[in-house]
Amino acid sequence: MDITSFAWIAWLVLILVFVIIEMLTLDFVFLMIAVGSLGGLISGLFGAPWWLQLVIAAALSVVLLFFIRPPLLHRLKRGGDPTKSNVDALIGMSGVVVSTVSRTAGLVKLAVGETWTARLSTASGGPVELVPGEHVIVLSIEGATAVVAPSPVSAGADGLTERSIP
Repeated sequence: MDITSFAWIAWLVLILVFVIIEMLTLDFVFLMIAVGSLGGLISGLFGAPWWLQLVIAAALSVVLLFFIRPPLLHRLKRGGDPTKSNVDALIGMSGVVVSTVSRTAGLVKLAVGETWTARLSTASGGPVELVPGEHVIVLSIEGATAVVAPSPVSAGADGLTERSIP
């Protein structure tokens, strides 16, 4: 018996190692190499010499990496989460002025309950400052500062009336 008669064991070990690595990376690279190795194993079971097994495994891996993996990744990532998070979730959020907001400084409490340093947008062209209790809307976030503008408020339980943005 020569060592090439036990090549199938080496192929199984390689496939197992590639599948384990794939489970850790989740990028489909090692899965494609594992399937290519499966092609080498199958060709070996049909009596192909060891060098042909390696060529088949390598060729099949390359074909899978370049032609199957990209569309597979595209299909997998097609339905991304549309929910806004982090800073993106704050844009457009309403808030209430806590400490007078001018074009340089101030504090607002956002609808999520967080208090942010804020400044009045220079593009609003409206008031020069907003006093505590006035409603604002977040236009953008610059570092740790919310850039805000006066917000229209509908009449509600607190008796506030609607005000338009200048």
